[in-house]
Amino acid sequence: MFGRKKRIVTVEYDRENWVPVLKCSICNGEQVAGFRNVHNKEFREECLIRSQEELTAFKQKYGLTEIRKEY
Repeated sequence: MFGRKKRIVTVEYDRENWVPVLKCSICNGEQVAGFRNVHNKEFREECLIRSQEELTAFKQKYGLTEIRKEY
């Protein structure tokens, strides 16, 4: 029970039609992680990013190495 590492579960998403995006607000610095549809530019919000640890957890959850920022 004690001393065990939490196993990271990777979630799959449709890599053909959805691209991971970090939407950033210019005025207040708010960041929202989610996915943008390649065909119709629809944005699907996944989580609010308040710290670097939350961004790292989002990347690990979906198996990402880098994520594009949009303003």
